[in-house]
Amino acid sequence: MDMITSMVAQKPVVIFSKNTCCLSHSITSLIRNFGANPTVYELDEITNGGQIESALIQMGCQPSVPAVFIGQNLIGGSKRIMSLHVRNELVPLLMNAGAIWV
Repeated sequence: MDMITSMVAQKPVVIFSKNTCCLSHSITSLIRNFGANPTVYELDEITNGGQIESALIQMGCQPSVPAVFIGQNLIGGSKRIMSLHVRNELVPLLMNAGAIWV
């Protein structure tokens, strides 16, 4: 958990992803389309990706990716992000975290 805490510290938006996950790509694209520049960690490309994935599962991420943190808080996966988007609650979250300004 400390590893993840340090990875999301001081970053408005962090997405834990895998290259092979189409939902990860879709969620990253959605957030970028609002003008945010998320930090994306591709778990299948980094050396400790397996450890991070295990920690995300322990934090309640099922499936483990995409796992989206906004304002250093775990928001959730693709279903949660899409739900926030449909209810027009995603943009205010991004604005409050300083990820977008408009």
